[in-house]
Amino acid sequence: MQFIDLKTQQAAIRADIDKRIAAVLGHGQYILGPEVTEMEQVLERYVGTKHGVAMASGTDALLVALMALGIGPGDEVITSAFTFVASGEVIVLTGATPVFADVEPNTANIDPASIEAKITSRTKAIMPVSLYGQVPDMDAINAIAARHNLPVIEDAAQSFGATYKGRRSCGLSTIGCTSFFPSKPLGCYGDGGAFFTDDDDLAQAAREIRVHGQSERYIHTRIGIGGRMDSIQCAVILAKWPRFEWEVGQRERIGRRYSEEILQKVPGAVALTKGSNLAELDAPVAVLEIGPSTSSVYAQYTVLLKDRAAVQEYFAAAGIPTAVHYPMPLGSQPAYSKWAPDADTPVADAFAAGVMSLPMSADLTEDDQDRVIDCLRRALGS
Repeated sequence: MQFIDLKTQQAAIRADIDKRIAAVLGHGQYILGPEVTEMEQVLERYVGTKHGVAMASGTDALLVALMALGIGPGDEVITSAFTFVASGEVIVLTGATPVFADVEPNTANIDPASIEAKITSRTKAIMPVSLYGQVPDMDAINAIAARHNLPVIEDAAQSFGATYKGRRSCGLSTIGCTSFFPSKPLGCYGDGGAFFTDDDDLAQAAREIRVHGQSERYIHTRIGIGGRMDSIQCAVILAKWPRFEWEVGQRERIGRRYSEEILQKVPGAVALTKGSNLAELDAPVAVLEIGPSTSSVYAQYTVLLKDRAAVQEYFAAAGIPTAVHYPMPLGSQPAYSKWAPDADTPVADAFAAGVMSLPMSADLTEDDQDRVIDCLRRALGS
């Protein structure tokens, strides 16, 4: 069994992939070719923003967002303590200081109350992360930002295709950034990403920054990076696009079925809620909550375990792959601990100690899913 099944997806669309890549090879515009513009237009219409700007990676999209906002030394940017390192990395790369907020005990997404408690006179932006495919409470986050006159950058690397109160991830704040890393819900066959906004000036800045700060050929009006997404990678996204809505539906169905079956078939399993105290949680396994106004694309299907090491060992012996997203809060990482000497993120700490992700993809069969669930039940001694 594969942790993420990309082979079945590729087999289903191989002819379209070959056709799209052949077109790029034919015209030879490997950088900023017509596929880049076409993909940007397709995705900005889907998200519902005025602008979509293709980037070389999701990390570059976040970095460009901070650069476009003028974030730099002396500034602070608040982000989640429990996320992939890129969320903190890009803040440091601008010379700004990352400030790590704690997360909610039901979703593992950033806690708006923790954000507000960490705002200072040096705070210049808020970067919430849409973890595991679900958008955080963006109304609360945007309201906090509005009170303090701060921009919001949604790190939607894991949530492209998800919705929040009927609106799509990446179109919920000042700027939305996503990733097209191959394992993502919409992935290319290399690195890629995108930056979304309704702000004309920010979009123009992003387009210039991604080509080394050029406003026109060899005229550099900004400090920039080499942040362009290759035409071939955009061609892959375009080949995948007709299947994407079906895949989003499949991911939602499979993710919901995981939760329902685990709660029904694994003795002692519980569902996390806003009132959950993870420090005192004694359940062998807990499933995360999907909010009533949100949908998830389940970039990962992740559970919280009382004894992760033993369960992972059991899965490995059974030949079923698992992963840990993520084993250490950012403030505890060796390269980032100096920015969080007194980090107070107990919920993030608890998730880091116990989360485990199960095989997940749009093409996961019910037979394989049942095998995973049964393995979890047996691993927990039931």
